[in-house]
Amino acid sequence: MQEITVGLDSRSYPILIKEGQLGLIGSDLAMRNFAKRYIIVADDHVADLYGALLQDSLVTAGLDCELITFPRGEVSKHLGTVAELASRLAQLGVDRKDALIALGGGVTGDITGFLAASYMRGIPFIQVPTTLLAQVDSSVGGKTGVDIPEGKNLIGAFYQPKCVYIDSLILKSLPAKELLNGLAEVIKYGVIWDGDFFAYLGENRAAILALELPVLEKVVGRCCSIKAEVVAADERESDLRRILNYGHTIGHAVEAASGFSLDHGLAVAIGMVAANELAVGKGLLSKEAAAKVRQLIAGYGLPVEIPAGYDRRQIKDYLKTDKKTIGGRPFFVLPTEIGKVLITDDVADGLVDQVVGIK
Repeated sequence: MQEITVGLDSRSYPILIKEGQLGLIGSDLAMRNFAKRYIIVADDHVADLYGALLQDSLVTAGLDCELITFPRGEVSKHLGTVAELASRLAQLGVDRKDALIALGGGVTGDITGFLAASYMRGIPFIQVPTTLLAQVDSSVGGKTGVDIPEGKNLIGAFYQPKCVYIDSLILKSLPAKELLNGLAEVIKYGVIWDGDFFAYLGENRAAILALELPVLEKVVGRCCSIKAEVVAADERESDLRRILNYGHTIGHAVEAASGFSLDHGLAVAIGMVAANELAVGKGLLSKEAAAKVRQLIAGYGLPVEIPAGYDRRQIKDYLKTDKKTIGGRPFFVLPTEIGKVLITDDVADGLVDQVVGIK
């Protein structure tokens, strides 16, 4: 088992990575004694796939648990879903000595974390991510939230989990589309932090796409280690943590312009290529380095261009309401080389227009 610690003093917590861990969570929770009862929150699809296995694990360990669900998909990531789930908690008599378990992908983790932060002004929660994207990114770091029509994740809170359990075996059952969704975030870590890891992703592309578990566990562990280090240094995204938004500024705008029909990871892939084009346009990044990143992204089967039918001006408008906007100007995370980035809001509108495709 790999164990990685997110170091936040009294709120530090472990990320535990192990093949087949889903059926072992109950015994570990019994030992850690986070709560007297656990409420598993999952979308209806994930509940069907993994809900019984997790419940059985808890019951076998002598823990009380319930399972509550909501409709799958980003369309459920809104305040109405949080309100409905909060009502369910109240009906079950959930109090501050109980805890929530987020079983699912990034949407479930974001909704459950925000619910935990809000219900009774805060109850414990645990992350059990079931997608690659959630395992390497959204389950770690305490960002929670929901969408509103004006933008993605504009309502939320920083609220850390008590523990993150990552079962690498689950990745073997993921649809190819879900694997791709997470690979964009994986590549992100190489560009922003670790050039050697970026090279490893290129050298091991075939093994990763073939879902070879030892390689996948190494990839997931490295991503979690990087994020843990960044979050420990800057929990509330006042400075360093903003580098994790590489690809997300334009990526979120593209995602919103799609009506959230485009998966988050695919939008981030497009956003990373766009950020590199901005960096080249500002003279920060060489064309050769930008081409290497674009080649790796495309080599994993991820998109590298904004789809032709998307409204470019709408994308530009979404940039103005994104939570990464300061003083009315969006900030961008731009690479200076593979493994290093800088954060700036000094990007000319004309350059943004050129990269987005506004004529």
